[in-house]
Amino acid sequence: MSAKKGNLGRLVLPALVAAAFGLPGAARAGVFVQCPGDTNGDARWTGTERQPANTVCKHLTAGDGFVTMADGRQMYVFGFDDVTGTLPNNIVLNLARANFVAPLIELKEGDRFFLTLSNVGMVARPDLFDTHSVHFHGFANQAPIFDGVPEPSLTANMGASVSYFYNLNEPGTYMYHCHVEATEHIQMGMQGQLFVKPKQDGTSKTYKGKTYTKFVYNDGDGSTGYTKAVALQLTAFDTAAHEADFAIQPIPFNEMKTIYPMINGRGYPDTVTPGALPPTQVDPYTAGTSFQSQKTSSLVTLNRATEGSRLLLRLSNLGVADYYTMTAHGLPMTVVGGGARQLRGPTGKDLYFDTSSVTLGGGESVEVMIDASAVPAGTYFFYTTNLNFLSNNEEDYGGMMTEIVITGAPT
Repeated sequence: MSAKKGNLGRLVLPALVAAAFGLPGAARAGVFVQCPGDTNGDARWTGTERQPANTVCKHLTAGDGFVTMADGRQMYVFGFDDVTGTLPNNIVLNLARANFVAPLIELKEGDRFFLTLSNVGMVARPDLFDTHSVHFHGFANQAPIFDGVPEPSLTANMGASVSYFYNLNEPGTYMYHCHVEATEHIQMGMQGQLFVKPKQDGTSKTYKGKTYTKFVYNDGDGSTGYTKAVALQLTAFDTAAHEADFAIQPIPFNEMKTIYPMINGRGYPDTVTPGALPPTQVDPYTAGTSFQSQKTSSLVTLNRATEGSRLLLRLSNLGVADYYTMTAHGLPMTVVGGGARQLRGPTGKDLYFDTSSVTLGGGESVEVMIDASAVPAGTYFFYTTNLNFLSNNEEDYGGMMTEIVITGAPT
């Protein structure tokens, strides 16, 4: 795409979206946030606004932007941004703010969750009028109209909002993604992790001599208790798909493959950078921007003296091309759940299993417990055993790998 065309898009698209979103001079607002008790549309409760019991609200935008791979290559992406707390008339300012991976969503069993999605359109592709949705992947009790699949449910046109409602009654590790032209939009970056904590959280249970107050499931006996949790989402980019979308060309779906394997939207060594990566600078689209599109670190740290010794890894895979097998070299791994279900039989027998690796296909999640009480302090590698995925395109010693850093004496 030429710089001239890009500049034209930057001039024309904001004007179009401003009109759609009801900024000064427009006929009406397109952003409409549905959040009980919230009167100004920012999806929060401030001042005299009253938050109903067990109610959670969030507001996401869907648009495009850019991210940087571990070898320095800049990639065009679609993505979500969390604008909870932003007034509706300011949502248009979130153009070109696509996060990869999408913002993490943490909820609790029993919550009534209201999620508004606003489609702010595309900056780099002003000709693209894709609708977007949110699909709560793995949630089994969803009304079809709120499922995000285009055939039975609503999607958000450019300059419009759609609100979803979820009555959360099943704890576990889930995912969310856009389900419009799902293979393309997930590949382009519209994916994130969502987990639901159990009602048992906050109670005190003792398991094998250790007392826990945080749990993966309502186990009744503390067997899924942990002291610290980290969410890690496996995924991958295919450069051909991203370049085709950016260059207004057909995407070769049947040839899609893993070129940039990642954890939380980063390849090694970027995976071990704490905090957000520097803003991606792409002239003329994002040059000079301060927006950090890769906020989610993949580095895992555990200070046993202050954080305990039982580490929970919430693992999910939203790669669209491959299975990935992961191992935590030198650390004991126990799988306690998968697919947002505790591994327990109908008679109450625990079906947890010890393993040296776990394999996840696209759309799968598992909860892996690591007991670090008896291991030496130090740095351990968490990586894929698919050795061809330990690379950043043509650069070796990268890809789907991060570090688990354990410090302090066991408690």
